[in-house]
Amino acid sequence: MKIDEVRQHVTTPLTAPAFAPVVPRFTNREYLNIVYRTDADALRAVVPEPLQVEEPLVRFEVMKMGDVSGYGPYTESGQAIEVTFDGERGEYLHAMYLDNFPATASGREVSAYPKTVGSPSLYVDNGVLVGTLDYGTLRVATATMGYKHHELDVREAEKQITVPTFMFKTIPDYDGTPRVQELVRTEITDVVVKEAYTGPARLQLFQHVLAPLADLPVLEVVSASHILTDLTLAPVKPVFDYLKETQS
Repeated sequence: MKIDEVRQHVTTPLTAPAFAPVVPRFTNREYLNIVYRTDADALRAVVPEPLQVEEPLVRFEVMKMGDVSGYGPYTESGQAIEVTFDGERGEYLHAMYLDNFPATASGREVSAYPKTVGSPSLYVDNGVLVGTLDYGTLRVATATMGYKHHELDVREAEKQITVPTFMFKTIPDYDGTPRVQELVRTEITDVVVKEAYTGPARLQLFQHVLAPLADLPVLEVVSASHILTDLTLAPVKPVFDYLKETQS
């Protein structure tokens, strides 16, 4: 393989890349979102500066991907923390667990999504929308919401899922020190909300050393939504360089 050919690859193995070189379009992405109030000190212990925590709110999400170009269907779950950066309100992606390796590898390597392995699911059971997350053989989260109890305004649904998203990207050098260490920003674009609902909800988080969602305990469920949409993820852009300590 010639040097110029090697330069065309962004992932390994060179002859069988871990993910496809595409900008994925998400069709029929189904969300279960539960926003809850948690302990403010627990949030401040995990949210990196210069992000700021004003309200101790976390969004637990389960996303069932109906179809994704390059990856196919899969399911994802995680926690997003309400933050502000330079006066802009958004969310910090704290943790994401999914059952698709190409999507995991692409999210971590190309962007900065904090993705790791897990077994999330989203389904309807006896009039209840159920979202679960297992790590290995153990349950770490169970969310329930009344199925399609009340319609949610489409504009409000779009607003919920298009807030700016901040992530921490780090790439180690060969001596173990960081080569790249940045705060990055992205957002969801080209959104088409097909259905949106709200209703009563509950959330249980269970202690696990490698999936520590329960370190951000549920003190009060604030709101819940069930949204079906098509969308695209915008490329990430660096907004703060930890190695230079300057904002861009």
